Amino acid sequence: MAITWEAINEGDLIPELKKCPGVTQLVKYAAGSGDFNPLHHDYNFFQSKAIGSIIVHGRFKYATIGECVSNWLGHAGRIKKMSCQYRGMDFPDQEITCKGSVVRKFEENGEKLVELSVWTENPEGKNTTPGLVVVAFK
Repeated sequence: MAITWEAINEGDLIPELKKCPGVTQLVKYAAGSGDFNPLHHDYNFFQSKAIGSIIVHGRFKYATIGECVSNWLGHAGRIKKMSCQYRGMDFPDQEITCKGSVVRKFEENGEKLVELSVWTENPEGKNTTPGLVVVAFK
């Protein structure tokens, strides 16, 4: 059943989305995004050696947040505004979990809107990418 604005309440959680990107997926992401920074694919790169690993692209996590919200929203509306901050590193072959909750439900200029607090967590439960999304319902 599709989600409706009327059925949403502040405090509701959206379904989680889990990703476990490996090196191959990061290389494919680099090809699509144009971000070929060696820190995302080359274990011999000096920064990779310094931290002990390559890291997942920040924009990969941003895209995962967008996918998570879009999956929850379905065809009931659209993402109107989205932002996040990169607060921690995530590593390949480790699960990244995207989560979110409704922080505000409101109407503005005739639109039915919902503001979500969203984030990604690493396997230790650390919030590595906090963000905010506003969705507009049809």
